[in-house]
Amino acid sequence: MPKRTVSYEAGLQERLKDPAYAVEYLRAALEDDEEGSDAVFLLALRDVAQANHMTNVADAAGLNRESLYRMLSRRGNPGLSSLKAVLGAVGLRLSIDVAPVGDSGAVRHLAS
Repeated sequence: MPKRTVSYEAGLQERLKDPAYAVEYLRAALEDDEEGSDAVFLLALRDVAQANHMTNVADAAGLNRESLYRMLSRRGNPGLSSLKAVLGAVGLRLSIDVAPVGDSGAVRHLAS
């Protein structure tokens, strides 16, 4: 009997239910966003939300489902409070790290 294969998308959705995997997936999306538009990150966050059932995520974030889809689209522009609410709804939180030396956009502090 041949072994059944799982589609990439179905496998991804299953893996994205794991918060540790979702964190790495979102980090990679932030690093790979060459456009600087945040579109890659928003689409990745939409994948995470879909893995956790969009309606449940919308309810937990205090949003309606249509607004959540719009917010997590290529042209989405979520506010910080909405972004934090969606991340919280999937068991994640926003954090800040020190940028590596030489990272583009990093401000260097010079001693006077």
